[in-house]
Amino acid sequence: MGASISPPAGACLVTGCAGFVGGHLTEALLALGAEVVGVDNLSSGRRENMEGFLNHPKFHFLKRDILETDWLDEARRTLPYFRCVFHLAAVVSVAYSMNHETETLETNYKASIELYNQTVNDGARSFVFAGSAAEYGDEACLPIKEEYADNRTIQLSPYGRSKYLASRHIIEAGVGCSLRCFNIYGPRQDPSSPYSGVISRFLLQAARQESLTILGAGDQTRDFIYVSDVVRAYLLAAGLGPAADKPLVGAFNVGSGGRLSIQELASAVNKITGNPAGMTHLPPRPGDVLHSLADVSKLERATGFKTQTTLETGLKETWRAQGSPGE
Repeated sequence: MGASISPPAGACLVTGCAGFVGGHLTEALLALGAEVVGVDNLSSGRRENMEGFLNHPKFHFLKRDILETDWLDEARRTLPYFRCVFHLAAVVSVAYSMNHETETLETNYKASIELYNQTVNDGARSFVFAGSAAEYGDEACLPIKEEYADNRTIQLSPYGRSKYLASRHIIEAGVGCSLRCFNIYGPRQDPSSPYSGVISRFLLQAARQESLTILGAGDQTRDFIYVSDVVRAYLLAAGLGPAADKPLVGAFNVGSGGRLSIQELASAVNKITGNPAGMTHLPPRPGDVLHSLADVSKLERATGFKTQTTLETGLKETWRAQGSPGE
């Protein structure tokens, strides 16, 4: 079992609160008794992800873009001090970033640093940034350790580069942390979105009894982690663990520590869903890495974190929550 979570005190800021992970994180914070200001421009986030807490008395939603100059002032007028800041708002698509480099750098790097500097200067106890495994580029030495991302690393996309630059700033500043999450999946991940992960897309195709489309040969491997485990990592990183643990400082991988090929994943999805349609291979997507596997020992040593959801259980829970078209 992983480390337990204790209720937080004070106010929290969550950017990207209508996103897949941001929605689950906001819900967890409110359940723990926190008061939360959530910010999202709904460009990739969805109101449906906030249905369970949108009317919660301790939740305050601001439909704002983090590139706007005054959005943080409005958030401060709602709650003048943030004990914990969780920054998940971003250009989230690798494919989109390939053709929108300037926008990606402005959003994922420059706006992130501005938020970091302002909230840390305001006295925020913790700042947790949504880093990414894309910061490592096409790292061949597996499992991937946090120190493998440095100034010599060549990221394969503007998305990965922007996340690395923001993470580097936070690490060098010495306050707060960057969580480099690997492949997250779970309920409420929009399968119809171009930003969606492979598991939610596979499950949608299986629900329609369509052939599962694999980009490339299918021998590329990923480290999949269930969303509830990721949320627990975010809470622990903010110091919301047993006996008021201190917030984490530095970069930390968040993954299962195991890997699976996309071909094997497709077979598992078809088995769980009873989909008879098989698989179809399409050309690979530019900017994607071939193999990915997290070394998660640093986070485990710092917090006692261990994943609690197996892939089989996570797939079944996601399939149950997603359901079939028409349900």
